[in-house]
Amino acid sequence: MRKNYILALLSLLLLGTSMWAKSGQQLANELKLDPSSKAIKQWERLFGSDDKLKSLGIDKLAAAEKADLKKYLIDHAADSDKPTVAGK
Repeated sequence: MRKNYILALLSLLLLGTSMWAKSGQQLANELKLDPSSKAIKQWERLFGSDDKLKSLGIDKLAAAEKADLKKYLIDHAADSDKPTVAGK
């Protein structure tokens, strides 16, 4: 019985934290980053430079948030299969 209680509590804790996690799109909007403003290689190069990450405020994000942001920016880059469109 106690084991089930602990498992339920841990499940709620894990689900709760993921509910408050921001998506890559939300992070990009907050940082005023437009995915289609750069090509995939340019986004990859930007994430490889600590100075550039710091200048955009990306360095302050948690590792998981950085990964989500990078995935969103690359998935919607100017030369991607699904670039962002103004107004959407």
